Amino acid sequence: MGLTRLLVRAAAARPRVLLVTTPGGTAVRLAAERELRCRDWPTAATPAGADLMLVAGPECRERCQELGAALDRLWEDTPRPRVRLRAETAEDVAAALDTGRARLGATEHAHSGAGRTGRTHGQGGGFGRTHGQGEDSGRTRTAGGERRTSADGERRAPVGGDTDGGMEMPGGLPMAEVGEDRDGLALDRLHVSLGPFLADWPSGLIVHLMLQGDVVQRARLGGPCGGGTTEPFWARPWARAAEGEPVPLAEAARRRAAAHLDSLGRLLAVAGWPAEAVTARRIRDDLLERAPVEAVLPRALRLQRRVGRSRTLDRLTRGIGTLSTADARAAGVSGPAARAGGDVPARYRRWLADAVDDVRRLDGRSLLGPTAPDPEALTDAAAPPVPTALLDPTAQESPRGRWDAERPPSVALAGLLPRLLEGAELAAARLVVAGLDPDPDELGALIGEFAGG
Repeated sequence: MGLTRLLVRAAAARPRVLLVTTPGGTAVRLAAERELRCRDWPTAATPAGADLMLVAGPECRERCQELGAALDRLWEDTPRPRVRLRAETAEDVAAALDTGRARLGATEHAHSGAGRTGRTHGQGGGFGRTHGQGEDSGRTRTAGGERRTSADGERRAPVGGDTDGGMEMPGGLPMAEVGEDRDGLALDRLHVSLGPFLADWPSGLIVHLMLQGDVVQRARLGGPCGGGTTEPFWARPWARAAEGEPVPLAEAARRRAAAHLDSLGRLLAVAGWPAEAVTARRIRDDLLERAPVEAVLPRALRLQRRVGRSRTLDRLTRGIGTLSTADARAAGVSGPAARAGGDVPARYRRWLADAVDDVRRLDGRSLLGPTAPDPEALTDAAAPPVPTALLDPTAQESPRGRWDAERPPSVALAGLLPRLLEGAELAAARLVVAGLDPDPDELGALIGEFAGG
């Protein structure tokens, strides 16, 4: 007990946090990442390494049982001592983390006499519901998804929709099928699902893969469920402007630059360059906090040089997810993905260039209207008030492309994923997704039109 108490206290002093973002929780995720960085608390990439599980964003269980079940699986896979938290707004994050650390330090007594099946967690930092083994007794998991058994004993298909003929290997693993690969050879086929709550992954998105060896033979999309936020965080200025609200162009430029840096940070984290991922996220947070141009631009330029010229990163991602400009336009894709016209390196360099250009646009002179007089050419007595340039949502692209409330640009981006994933190696699949980075807040129920690949 003495050693257990010592280990629990050590974990509570600097807990490792598994940050899980639900669809519509981008603002909460950004606040949590910033708060964890300020506290110097490490993040966990998987439940096995976590002490705290922080669910950031709105409750998703009522509108999507599949996402709720995925959250429960993450919690089940988190070893004790553990604490589950929820922050539904950015203002809830700090209080939830404080509560979680306090509760983690107290778990040495709570778990000393607890049974193995007791599970206690709360919402927004509170703890009050206990889930026993009974609610999980009708569910087994497979590598291709989750196999559910209803109350009447009916066997249902896995999440991926692919069955294995009713046969399972020990441990719930599916039995591989046999099918011809692209070379005509008969190889085993395995069904694997990625998502919905992987680290540095579009929250709620599920990609169902059929593998032969380590090559993706078929891919199709599932999730996120509908009913999420009606105003995506990154495209909020464009949504407001489309409704007739005057939005300063400088505000849109800041949001777009921060969005590109957020996408870059996720890609760098997936590619295994965490130091530069943190740098990109620090600049992103400074932009969102309205830091002056002179404090941001030099750092953005250094990041562009260091990442854009990295030979190692280029070799790692070269030839992955190649998408020509013509193919992108034909699929309805606009924005950086279409203008880059190439593979993953072309797209992250496009993000860097666009982010630097947007930071430069934050200078007041570059945001004057096209017919505004040059203020330096006027005397102080004759100088009129400097006009504020306003966002035109039809002329200025949102971070993922031309804004359309009926069909947000991320829908077209997500629709390209199956096509880009098929034929790629499994190790490259996450780089393909991170290289497009569709915004889950924009997807909603529209992702269903791509079901079935």
